[in-house]
Amino acid sequence: MRYWMSPLTAAALAISPALTIALARAEAPAAARAAPHQPVRVILDTDMWGDIDDVLALAMLHALQDRGEARLLAVTGSTDDASSAAFIDALNGFYGRPAIPVGLVRGGVTAERTARRFPFLNAVTPYTEALTRAAKADGSPLFPRGLNDGRAAPDAVALLRRTLAAQPDGSVVIIQIGFATNLARLLESRGDAASPLDGVSLVRRKVRLLSVMAGGYADARGRPLAKSAPEYNLELDVPAARALFAAWPTPLVASGFEVGVSMRIDGRAVDRLYGHAAPHPVLMAYHHVDPAYRTIRRTAPGALHDHATFDLTSVLYAVRPDDGYFTLSAPGRISVAADGSSRFTAQPGGTHRYLKIDDSMRPRALEAMTLLASQPPAR
Repeated sequence: MRYWMSPLTAAALAISPALTIALARAEAPAAARAAPHQPVRVILDTDMWGDIDDVLALAMLHALQDRGEARLLAVTGSTDDASSAAFIDALNGFYGRPAIPVGLVRGGVTAERTARRFPFLNAVTPYTEALTRAAKADGSPLFPRGLNDGRAAPDAVALLRRTLAAQPDGSVVIIQIGFATNLARLLESRGDAASPLDGVSLVRRKVRLLSVMAGGYADARGRPLAKSAPEYNLELDVPAARALFAAWPTPLVASGFEVGVSMRIDGRAVDRLYGHAAPHPVLMAYHHVDPAYRTIRRTAPGALHDHATFDLTSVLYAVRPDDGYFTLSAPGRISVAADGSSRFTAQPGGTHRYLKIDDSMRPRALEAMTLLASQPPAR
C-alpha cells in the first residue's frame, strides 16, 4: 500500500512489443522465472486496510490464477486489525477460493497508527470494516466469509512457515505490498513443527523471488536518486524494513513509489469495468474510499478519483517478469534509513534490483493491470 503524494504526467509513445519483451527477458533475474507452463506459486503479504491498491492487487492475483498463470497459496495481513483479515477472506470467497488460508500479524502496525499518519483517511470508515459489516436484507453477510472474526486468523509467521514448508524447493514468489513486519519476523523465526529450518534457511530453500512495493529509487524523469523521501511502507515499521532488506537471502525486486504513482486507474471507467457483478467488493471499496481521496487529488464532479497502481506493479512483475512491462536496474543493495527513506547502491553480485519504466512502456502496463484487476471471476 502507498498513499498519494503528487501526480505525474505520463505520455503514451509507441514501442515494439517484441523489442520490449526481449529486453525484459535479457534483464530479468533467472530466479524470477517460473518453470515453463507452470503457474507461479504466490504468497501475498498485504497491509490491506485503508488504501485500495491492495484490493486491486489481490483481485489481479485471482484473475491471474483464473488464467492459469498463478496459484495463490496464502495471504497474510500486516495491518494489525481484525477487519483486514476478514475482508481478505471475503474477497477470496468472492473470487471462488474460500479455502485460501489467511494469516494476520500480531502486535504490528495498527489501523489507528495508519490513520494518524494519514488523517485524510478519517473522512471514511475503513472499507475493510464497512464491507465486512455489510449485510443483505435478511441479515446475512453481503460477502460471505469463513473468518467471521478476523482475530481467529492464524498468526502470519506461523502460516508463512507452514505454507513455505509444504512447497517444492525454489518454487515460491512472495509479493509484499505492505509493512515488512511479517517477513522480518519470518527471517527471525526458529525451527518448529512445520520445518526444522530457521527462517532464513527456510526462505533460502523455498523462495526464488521477493517482489516488494517499497521505497523510491528514481525521480519523475527516471534518474536515479541518491536517497528517497520517507516512504509509507517503510516508515511505519522501520526496524522491520531495515532487517528485511539487510537479511533477505534470495533475489529481491522492488517497485518504488515513482513507478506506481506514474500510472493511475481511470476513475471514469471503474463503474463500467466492474459492472459485471452487483454487488462487487472491489467496486464498493473503490466507491467507499473515493470521498477521502478526492479531497487530496482534484477530481471532476461526477467521476471517481484516479487511483495509483503502487501494489499492482509488484504483482504484475512477480507473475509476468518476462513480458516487457518493466526493465530492471543493475544489481545492487537497497538499504533503509532511520526515517524510512531508501537508498540503492549498485554493486556487482548484488541481489537487489528495482523496477524501471518509461513513457513508452506505461500504457501497456497500465492496460494490463486495469484489465486484470477488473476481470470477472471464472466461477
